[in-house]
Amino acid sequence: MSQEINILNKKLNAAANRLEGQPMFKLLDRIKALEQKGKDIIHFEIGDPDFATPEPVVDSCIQALRDGQTHYVSSFGLEELREAVADYTVDDLGFRPRLHQILISPGANALIYFVIQCLVKSDEEVIVPDPAFSTYYSVLHFLNIKAVGVELKEENDFRMNPEDIRKKITPKTKLIIINSPHNPTGAVMTQEEINAVYQIAAEHDLFILSDEIYRRMSYDAQPASPCINDGCRERTIMMTGFSKAFAMTGWRLGYMIGPEFLVEKISLLLQTIVSCVPPFIQKAGVTVLKDHLDESAMMLLELKARKDLIVDGLNQIPGISCLDPQGAFYVFPNIKGTGLTSEAFAELMLKEGGVALLPGCHFGRSAEGYVRLCFAQSIDDIHEGLSRMRRVLKNHSSLALDPVLQGE
Repeated sequence: MSQEINILNKKLNAAANRLEGQPMFKLLDRIKALEQKGKDIIHFEIGDPDFATPEPVVDSCIQALRDGQTHYVSSFGLEELREAVADYTVDDLGFRPRLHQILISPGANALIYFVIQCLVKSDEEVIVPDPAFSTYYSVLHFLNIKAVGVELKEENDFRMNPEDIRKKITPKTKLIIINSPHNPTGAVMTQEEINAVYQIAAEHDLFILSDEIYRRMSYDAQPASPCINDGCRERTIMMTGFSKAFAMTGWRLGYMIGPEFLVEKISLLLQTIVSCVPPFIQKAGVTVLKDHLDESAMMLLELKARKDLIVDGLNQIPGISCLDPQGAFYVFPNIKGTGLTSEAFAELMLKEGGVALLPGCHFGRSAEGYVRLCFAQSIDDIHEGLSRMRRVLKNHSSLALDPVLQGE
C-alpha cells in the first residue's frame, strides 16, 4: 500500500506533498471511528468548548436567512459587521481602525495562510513560538518558507522571551508571530514583553502577526496587544474570531485588522478562493459584538472552575506536573516523570483509558515531554478523564516494574 501511495504522490506537485494539516483533526477522525465502534472517549484533544452558541446569536442568523440574506456580499465583509468590529476595537484596545483595515474571514485559521501568502517571500523567514499552534508550521512548510522557532521555556511560564526573539533575527526575517494567550500552553505575555517585541520589530522593520483568538479568555489581567502601538496601520496585524470565546467553532467566522495595503491584497485572495463569507453568518457576528459580549464572560467563569479542577488533578498524578495557565482553555502538563514520550503517553491514554489528548511534539520540537489537554469540557468529563488517567498510569507503572515482564 505504501508503495502505491508513493507512486501516486509523484503525480502531485511539491507543495501538495508538503501538506501536513492539523494533527488534532487527524486524531478527531480516528476518535470518531472508535466511537462508532462503541468505544467511550473523553475528549481533551480539540479546542471546541461544550457550550452552546448563545440563542439570540442563532436567532439572528435564522432571521437573516428568512430575510433572504443568502447572496454574495463584499469580500471585505458586511460594512455593518466591520463597523461593529471597529466599535469593539475602540472599547477593547483604544484605537479605531479604518473600515478598509478590517477584513471578515471564514474563520481565523484561514488568515494565517492568507497573511503569510501575501506578505512573506519564499526566501524569507518567519519567527514562530515553539511550541505553537500547528497551523503556523503547516502553512510555512506548505509555502516552503523557513520557520524559525523560539523555544518557550517552562521556567518562564512558557512566555515568549523578547531577547530570545532578538537572537533569532537574520537579514531574511520578515514576520514575527506571537500568540497570547497561547495555544497550547495557556501562557499570557506581559505588557513589557509585548512592548519589547514591538520595539524589536520596529528596529528591524519587521511585521508582527498577533494571533489574539483567545484574547477574551484570560483568567487574570486583560492580555496586552502589540496593536496599540500603531493601530495596525504600519507593522502589526491582528487576527481573531468568534469561535472560542463565543462557542461558535462551527460557524467559521473571524476577522483581521491590519495595514490597508495588506488587507486589500488579502481581500483579493479571499475573493479568489471563497468569494465571501456568507452574510447570514456575518449577521450573527454583528449580534455578538453589539449585544452579547457578556456571554463570553459567563463562559470564562465556568472555564476557570474547570481549569482549577484539571490543574489540581493533574498535579496529584505521580509523574505529572502542570503549570496553571493564565489564558485560553488548555493545560500543557510535563509528563517526563512518567518515563514515556509524549506520543507514547497519548497513545496509552487513548488505547487503555479512552482519554483523547495531544502529544506535545505535535506543536513543535521543544515540546517533547509535554501533552496538551483542552479543559473546555464538562466538570463531569474532567473528573472522569482524570480518574482514567490515574488508573492507566498506575497499571502501566505496575506492569513496567513487574520482574517477570522485565525478564528477571
